[in-house]
Amino acid sequence: MKVRGQHFRTIWLKPDDECVVQLIDQRFLPQRFVIEEARTVEQMATAIREMHVRGAGLIGASAGYGMYLAAIKATDCPSVAEFDKHLAEAAVQLKETRPTAVNLSWAIERQLKNIAEGKTAAEKPALALRTARLIADEDAEHCRMIGHHGLALIQQIARKKAGKPVNVLTHCNAGWLAFVDYGSATAPIYAAHDSGLLVHVWVAETRPRNQGSKLTAWELGQHGVPHTVIADSAAGHLMQHGDVDLVIVGTDRTTYTGDVANKIGTYPKALAASDNNVPFYVALPSSSIDWRMQDGLKEIPIEERCAEELKHADGWLAGQHVEVRVAPEESPAANYGFDVTPRRLITALITERGVCEANEKSIFSLFPEHVP
Repeated sequence: MKVRGQHFRTIWLKPDDECVVQLIDQRFLPQRFVIEEARTVEQMATAIREMHVRGAGLIGASAGYGMYLAAIKATDCPSVAEFDKHLAEAAVQLKETRPTAVNLSWAIERQLKNIAEGKTAAEKPALALRTARLIADEDAEHCRMIGHHGLALIQQIARKKAGKPVNVLTHCNAGWLAFVDYGSATAPIYAAHDSGLLVHVWVAETRPRNQGSKLTAWELGQHGVPHTVIADSAAGHLMQHGDVDLVIVGTDRTTYTGDVANKIGTYPKALAASDNNVPFYVALPSSSIDWRMQDGLKEIPIEERCAEELKHADGWLAGQHVEVRVAPEESPAANYGFDVTPRRLITALITERGVCEANEKSIFSLFPEHVP
């Protein structure tokens, strides 16, 4: 992804100091492009919890780098046993930040397993660094391949449109900013745009944090992709009038049977798509599949964030970041971060290995190594 013509990933090591992780602080977008530095696992945990970084793949990559920072600190420990204890405590601290995204625990468990191969405290940070880099590089490559496989779906629709733009609807931000590069839901869009296809994106604002209007719209604009921001509740209206050719969303956790947890508001869009015969696709790297969960409605933990996040709105006024109350101060609020879309409403999953149906048999056909 390019920002003002310069390529950026969302997270990387500081070029002149590998003990520092740099990341894009998304709280200030789209008005300001801010690079934050994390030197400790505590700082990385805060960045994940307070949504300086967010999105399934980026949460995983951030956790991977957080464990690396913990390993650097643990070199001060007098023994391997103390080193391992410090790392276990860091793992708990990171896992508690965001409960819904499975990439978080996946990355941490991968780090713990690989770091354990080090026989001395001196070997372990190098293993942690190698693993953190692998997690980030794999995330970017998997998203690139999602773009490749999803492009074919857009091309099929484009052939029927007789030169008219293909209209894609998205929800929240499953773009480059939610991963290390390319994005999941946006990867096919970028691939289509870059190949010369006419494509237009309906960007749902995604209350209460407005990741659609703030983040997706900004990155689409940086890449030159035509798009229009809409209210969350306008999606069904557009589908009724034939103005949406397909929906592509991301996911923070998908069961091996095909149930999908994504940003709150995804489920109503899937219902509207089903009612209007609009294809509804979910784009995800396999790191977002929970191979231990079968029933999404019963098993996927749904994060409930603070009420004030829902009762307030923020923006920019005269160059200053401001927050205003939009609900009565005395009114209680329930701020659910995610909902679950049942597999029956999903046309297909777009993964790094190809497109499959949202069911156990089809998913395992792409990922046979996970068959129990």
